[in-house]
Amino acid sequence: MTDLDAGTSRRETLEAAPTRYVDGDGVRFAYRRLGPSTGTPLVLLQHFSGNIDAWDPAVVNALAVDRPVIAFDNAGVGRSTGKTPDNVAAMARDAVAFLDLLGFSNVDLLGYSLGGCVAQQIAAEHGPLVRKLILVGTAPRGGEEHLLAVLKEAFSHTEAPDPRLPLFFTQSAASQAAGRAFLNRVNARKEDRDVNNGSDVTDPQAKALITWCATPDPEHAMLRAIAQPALVASGSHDTMLPAANALGMFGAMSNAYLSLYPDSGHGALFQHHGLFVSQARAFLDA
Repeated sequence: MTDLDAGTSRRETLEAAPTRYVDGDGVRFAYRRLGPSTGTPLVLLQHFSGNIDAWDPAVVNALAVDRPVIAFDNAGVGRSTGKTPDNVAAMARDAVAFLDLLGFSNVDLLGYSLGGCVAQQIAAEHGPLVRKLILVGTAPRGGEEHLLAVLKEAFSHTEAPDPRLPLFFTQSAASQAAGRAFLNRVNARKEDRDVNNGSDVTDPQAKALITWCATPDPEHAMLRAIAQPALVASGSHDTMLPAANALGMFGAMSNAYLSLYPDSGHGALFQHHGLFVSQARAFLDA
């Protein structure tokens, strides 16, 4: 019996679901579980510096309407114990250990940004474990990244109420309005919020992402090892991990679909959350 069989309310939301814990291999993983107790679980792999409460409830709750959804903190992140690795391969091993602890033998993955790199590693190395994967705002090994420059630019906007506003959204009025709505949603949970990450998490995560993109893979060996169906998505004006990455991944993978969102940055899935969820559900259900 898996953890999901213990019973899950279909009305559970990311803002209200209790934070649960599972222990193994010296790590206590924090996670939240939404949706029905049956079906292929959709496991969310988070972006650089993010935790469970950095996910957009508009995305997570809608995806959990008809499938189990698991949001978790990988080792060392948020409320999970352990040490945050400085490489994607170790992050993938920690994520697989978490899935093993929950008793999952077949899952779908949604990897966002750094989480998309981790999702690629898992899908390439653990084929039978992964049924389908969604890769959003991410890069292949050897891809293009501008992490430090974009972070510096975002934090220079001292007038912004949150660095994610300039970091995830374009400067257009429509995108900024969508960004403010996103911030309202992610801050809706008031009790039992996840723990924000410090430099002990962000420094190794930055090294992992930069190293991943700095590691040449001219033959696209990692991408070609992924046989599972994949949906690759990106914002048209993603300055951190440009849309050219998504185009390259789509071209190199054997069974990929591509979706590009207009007037959007790194947070395209939050800005266009209705369209993204519709496409993600159609892809997962096909």
